[in-house]
Amino acid sequence: MIKKPRNPETGRRRSINAVVDNIAFAFSGLAAVWLAWLVLSEGFVWGWTVILFFVLFWVVLAYLVLPRLHRILTSIYVPDYFIGRARTSDGLLGDPINLAIVGSETQLHEAMTRSGWIRADPVTFASSRRIITSTLFRRSYDEAPVSPLLLFGHQQDLAYQQEVAGNPAKRHHVRFWRCPDGWLLPGGHGADWLAAGTFDRAVGFSLFTLQITHKIDADTDRERDHIVETLKSGGPGIEVRVIEDFATGYHSRNGGGDSIETDGNLPVVDVGHVTIAADGNPLGPNLAARRAALARRRPASTALGVVQMAIRVVVGLVTVAMIVTQWPGLLEDAGVSLTTADEQILTVVRIIVIVVGAVGVAAYLLLAIGVFRGSNWARIASMAYSGLLVAIAAFAFFSGESTTLTTNVFGLPLDILVLLALSAHKSRVWARRGEEPALNAGGI
Repeated sequence: MIKKPRNPETGRRRSINAVVDNIAFAFSGLAAVWLAWLVLSEGFVWGWTVILFFVLFWVVLAYLVLPRLHRILTSIYVPDYFIGRARTSDGLLGDPINLAIVGSETQLHEAMTRSGWIRADPVTFASSRRIITSTLFRRSYDEAPVSPLLLFGHQQDLAYQQEVAGNPAKRHHVRFWRCPDGWLLPGGHGADWLAAGTFDRAVGFSLFTLQITHKIDADTDRERDHIVETLKSGGPGIEVRVIEDFATGYHSRNGGGDSIETDGNLPVVDVGHVTIAADGNPLGPNLAARRAALARRRPASTALGVVQMAIRVVVGLVTVAMIVTQWPGLLEDAGVSLTTADEQILTVVRIIVIVVGAVGVAAYLLLAIGVFRGSNWARIASMAYSGLLVAIAAFAFFSGESTTLTTNVFGLPLDILVLLALSAHKSRVWARRGEEPALNAGGI
């Protein structure tokens, strides 16, 4: 095989980007641990409002600190090749792969829908809000989204579910991933799709991240067999063979800490003979188009980082405005009496401060716009700026200077949150889209 020569400059730029991203990812993880400690320690001096601080501490720990630490550690010790398990977005081993499918996407969709399965909505702000309200008020939501799990370096391509007794907390659900072209299962078995089917039995807390999530039933084989039986009873054209002892039977835990057990058998469902009606069973854009649209979609972590940067811009503008309008009052409050010469000098100083502040705010605003539009250099520059401020604050803190969140709520916490958001895996992949095709599958 003739290898395509690599551009030395491009290779060097990519390696530098990877190094910078990995450093930012690890540094922001440490900063998140520090932020959690500040929240916890400061809560003890606030009386009954300590309850609010503990809630805030849980949010920081469950949704910022633990996911980041898991992502760092699992990038080291969890294999990045097929081992019969999906992975969570934090890198933890997720649900077992317990089904294989042979057939086209339209045939798979036809077989699932005629068997009583409903395609799940994609995860969006609207669908996330709806699943929260439906769970709280026990309202039926047949198309409720499922959380993303990763296989072959990307999240599921299709997901289907069956709600139980109109209760959104209980449902059968299965995720499907399209196999790469020419890829074979261990043992040389061919398949077009792999799937992970599990049964949601309740809503609870993840054992590993403390996040609110669905808890699954441990007997994943029962759910696997339920999917196969519904497909067989849904209509003609379904053939099933079983690869026995495909994997060693095992007991383990998934990414949410739920127990899972399987006998290691892998049913291969052939839907290649399923007939599509003339009027069709609308599936929407094809797989390539959906993946392309997903790659173009701005991830939530990037949007959140831009919002936090916008807050810093507003705070900066307010600060500059206060300097302009309240300069004499600030000096008077400080007990400073000035001569005419001093006033002239301080007037010059005030102008310099205002100009520097305005330029700084404008530059930060431009960075925020660049990040919003997907500029990788703007993302790196923003992370470098926030990282520098966090490092300075950390140096002062560990040198004995008192650091409180209440007096610096728009400073240190925002800088750490910006770092966490922009160094997230999805943020870096989106900012570097088209630059490294394999970025989805590797790195932290």
